[in-house]
Amino acid sequence: MQVTGKIVVVTGGGNGIGKAMSEAFHRAGAAKVVVADIDPDGARAVATPIGGAAFKCDVGKEKDILHVIEETERQFGPIALFCSNAGIGGGFDPMSVNAGGSSDEPWQRSWAVHVMAHVYAARHLIPRMKARGGGYFLNTISAAGLLSQVGSPAYSTTKHAAVGFAENLAISHKADNIKVSILCPQGVDTNMLRSIPKGPQSGDGDLSPEQVAQDVLKGLEEETFVILPHPQVLGYMRKKTENYDRWISGMAKIQAKMRESYGK
Repeated sequence: MQVTGKIVVVTGGGNGIGKAMSEAFHRAGAAKVVVADIDPDGARAVATPIGGAAFKCDVGKEKDILHVIEETERQFGPIALFCSNAGIGGGFDPMSVNAGGSSDEPWQRSWAVHVMAHVYAARHLIPRMKARGGGYFLNTISAAGLLSQVGSPAYSTTKHAAVGFAENLAISHKADNIKVSILCPQGVDTNMLRSIPKGPQSGDGDLSPEQVAQDVLKGLEEETFVILPHPQVLGYMRKKTENYDRWISGMAKIQAKMRESYGK
C-alpha cells in the first residue's frame, strides 16, 4: 500500500510512535492525516504543522472511535488506512508478586485499550471498506504479543489477544481486499517506555519512533502481516516455538534477575 493521496487515521497520535507515523504519512503524501488522541492538545500539536485534523478520542470507548470514523469520512472522505496505535503501559510489577495482580482495574483498562479498540475500529470500518472494495488496518501491538513481557501479565496477555484478533481480521476479510499489518517492536524511546521499569524489552536497544515509522512505511508498501522493527524478534519467536519449556525457563531467569535488581 502506498499512502500517497490516502486518508489515514492514527490513534494515540499525539506522541511517540503515533506522532512519528503521522508525520511520516504526511511526508509520504497522504491526502489527510487524522490524529486522534486522549489528549486533544497533543493531537492538535501534531496535526496542525502537517495540515492534518485532530480529534479527542479515548480508544477504550466505542463511541469515541465511531465518532472519529464518522467525522473523518464526513469531512474528508473514505478512510483508506486506520492505524489503531494507542497503548498504555500500566500494571508493571518488576517483582511479579502475583501474576493475577491485586485488582481488576489494570486488566480492564489494558483489555479496553489493547484489544477492544481494535475490535471497535473493525466493527465500524469493515462494512464501509467492504462496500468500497477494500481498506487497510495497521494495529500497533508489541513484541510482547509474540513473545511475552516479564513483569506485566496484563500488558502481555492483552497484547497476545490483540495478535489473535488481527489474525482473525486478516483471515476473515482477505477475500474483501481488506489488508492487515501488526507492528511489533521491542523497546522504542517513548514516554510510555520511560514510564515503566527497565527490563528485557530494551535489551536489544531502543529505537527512535522515527525509525519505527520508516519501518511502518516499508511494511505497508510490502503489505506484510508482521512488521518487526527489531528483526531479531523473529529468531526469538522461532526459539520459543522450537522448545517452549526451555524458553519458559529462560524467561524465568530474566524474571529472577529483575527481582534481584529491584529487591535491593
